[in-house]
Amino acid sequence: MSEKAILQLEGICKTFNRGSVNEKRALQNLNLTVNEGDFITVIGGNGAGKSTMLNAICGTFDIDEGKIVLGGKDITKLPEYKRAKYLGRVFQDPMMGTTPNMEIQENLALAARRGKVRSLMPGIRRSEKAFYREQLARLGLGLEDRMTAKVGLLSGGQRQSLTLLMATLNRPELLLLDEHTAALDPKTAARVLEFTEELAAENHLTTVMITHNMLDAIRCGNRLIMMQEGKIIYDVCGEEKKSLQVKDLLERFRESGGAINDRMVLN
Repeated sequence: MSEKAILQLEGICKTFNRGSVNEKRALQNLNLTVNEGDFITVIGGNGAGKSTMLNAICGTFDIDEGKIVLGGKDITKLPEYKRAKYLGRVFQDPMMGTTPNMEIQENLALAARRGKVRSLMPGIRRSEKAFYREQLARLGLGLEDRMTAKVGLLSGGQRQSLTLLMATLNRPELLLLDEHTAALDPKTAARVLEFTEELAAENHLTTVMITHNMLDAIRCGNRLIMMQEGKIIYDVCGEEKKSLQVKDLLERFRESGGAINDRMVLN
């Protein structure tokens, strides 16, 4: 049985500040196929092109060359707001995924209705509230009893957990996680990552997760890719991935001439 490709990046190139002293070739003929159900962890040094790759998928900017195909649809020219209904995304900064001056339940309602035809019915229906309460209870943070609280009152870990829930409510074709636990304390980060894996497995979500934590990169998911200078230099899956150790990844970096920063070593 052949695997179904959910995402295909073909020859993606992106240069910022072209022709200036600050010119930066962020992506260089990048090619990647993500199959249905894949949970891919992405590692690489600073400036390797990891977040730029996610931004290219989301349509944050126009790419210079190449093609992006999502779910069999060519979305290369599709504007960012039209891609949003196919994608779920959680950023590193817990403040970016939610609206602080709105209630928890209002944030969830916005996420649930994203990409759908809006009705004239105001407010949030009782059935919706019951569903949101049920989902929030899974977080184990007591937020199900604070659904009318403003999101701006929540801690970073609570907001990131809520953002993750919002990003997966509609079972996106592709879930993109951009170092979504990096700004959290170790205990909270571990819980958010555990919940991430639960959601991905339960909903069979195809997931791409950037991380600086090599242990997490090895432990999570079925596939690991390493990026450097806007290209993929290592792609491993299955039993080979399971047998990896941090020292193996560090050696790969050294062999490729990549710079190993403190975050990668300390994590």
